[in-house]
Amino acid sequence: MPHSRTPWSKRFFDVSLSGIGLLLSAPLWVLIAISIKLEDGGPVFYGQERVGRGGTRFKNWKFRSMTPNTGGEFAVRQAEHNDKRVTTVGRILRATAMDELPQLWNIFKGDMSFVGPRPLLPEELEVNGNGEVIPLEKIPGYEARHQVIPGLTGLAQIFAPRDLPRRQKFRLDLLYIKKQCFLTDMRFIALSFWITFRGKWEDRGRKI
Repeated sequence: MPHSRTPWSKRFFDVSLSGIGLLLSAPLWVLIAISIKLEDGGPVFYGQERVGRGGTRFKNWKFRSMTPNTGGEFAVRQAEHNDKRVTTVGRILRATAMDELPQLWNIFKGDMSFVGPRPLLPEELEVNGNGEVIPLEKIPGYEARHQVIPGLTGLAQIFAPRDLPRRQKFRLDLLYIKKQCFLTDMRFIALSFWITFRGKWEDRGRKI
């Protein structure tokens, strides 16, 4: 059965590490903000509504990596390979996951954890190999994965190829939920730092 409550030890770890991360990364935030502004003069941050534990919605924050005012039908679809919406600075940020630094604040607040299923957009869509558009809530495993707090990184984020169908990614999410433990979380965090160091987050295939 999925855990319906977050262990106090995991929450303590999340608050402690995110607080330290916010302090230590402050100079990097300034550098990234200047780079974004110099490129196109648009907003530094980009906030999106995401679905958290129990279906609760929260504002998920990132450094903006796409052109200003990106929206419409593409707002509920993942970025594609060589997506023209992604800025030059944005490509660097996305490859290293630096665009997600503001989510340290989401973790500190309790909207997210360091490790868990990726938070999804409300009414997010997936396009399958046949070109059929499928709402994610129609895919098996969608509801079960919302019984835990979503994470910045996790089993599916690290090991699943980027273009793997959501049905299979959701299976990995459910496997993590059943097997999660502190040592596993530490391993995923360490692997995530390694992927960031190598700039492999945007690779379509294996990241490690």
